[in-house]
Amino acid sequence: MTATFQLLQPHVKDLGGFTVKRLLPAAACRAVGPFVFFDHMGPANLAPGNGLDVRPHPHIGLATVTYLFEGVIDHRDSLGSVQPIKPGDVNWMTAGRGIVHSERSPATLRQSGGPMHGLQTWVALPRAHEETEPFFMHHPAASIPQIEQDGVQLRVIAGSAFGHTAPARTFSPLFYVAAEFAPDGRLQMPSEYAERAVYALHGDLVLDGEPIPVGTMAVLQQGSAGELVARGAARAMLLGGAPLDAERILWWNFVASERSAIEAAKERWRNQQFGSVPGETEWIPLPEEPKPPQPFS
Repeated sequence: MTATFQLLQPHVKDLGGFTVKRLLPAAACRAVGPFVFFDHMGPANLAPGNGLDVRPHPHIGLATVTYLFEGVIDHRDSLGSVQPIKPGDVNWMTAGRGIVHSERSPATLRQSGGPMHGLQTWVALPRAHEETEPFFMHHPAASIPQIEQDGVQLRVIAGSAFGHTAPARTFSPLFYVAAEFAPDGRLQMPSEYAERAVYALHGDLVLDGEPIPVGTMAVLQQGSAGELVARGAARAMLLGGAPLDAERILWWNFVASERSAIEAAKERWRNQQFGSVPGETEWIPLPEEPKPPQPFS
């Protein structure tokens, strides 16, 4: 059988205490719909005294979406938002023209240690909204639409799928869904979107008759059936949407359709003109860029 999808392998990085698997962007696939970045954190069990410490850093031109299976992360941003995110909640932060945030383990979890497992994705904003005012929205687990069909529990994290729409404010057609399969559960991927993908988190999943190894992302060819079947209990994330309205440039934490916007954001961050996160004194400097070769004198 000819596969109806392209399989993306993760780039794995050890952050000391837990690993992060990056699926997007990949050389073979830069984006799926508006999704331009996809990181899988853990699963890990943090030792007492250890925790997540992502110091304040800036974003432009995107929305970040944080979704946890285990653990707790405290979000703080330059709008003054202070919000713990727990399993099943959705933190949706629209950077627009610019925002700064930090992500840290809360003091109680840091003291006791405990599990950490979740996903962070970036959704590129349409060109018309890249300079929108930044905003942050938290949606507790109880507010997320839930559906059960054919042995599959579905939670619509963002966008619209399976006849339901998530509460997060989005700017382009998309879907982002958590799926829990019982043995022999089956599901048809939403057909109304041009670009679709499945990330296999756990278990034995088959897509259009071909297996998807755990930890890989299957990017469907346009027009393919997109039938998922579980040979046992399984978990997956479903994502996609309309194609991007222009190619996107990703540099560090910045996403933009124009190089000039990236360069302007670099200069703003060098000069600390993005604003600050109340209660934070640290910040992450710009990555060092390679210096151009010097001419012979």
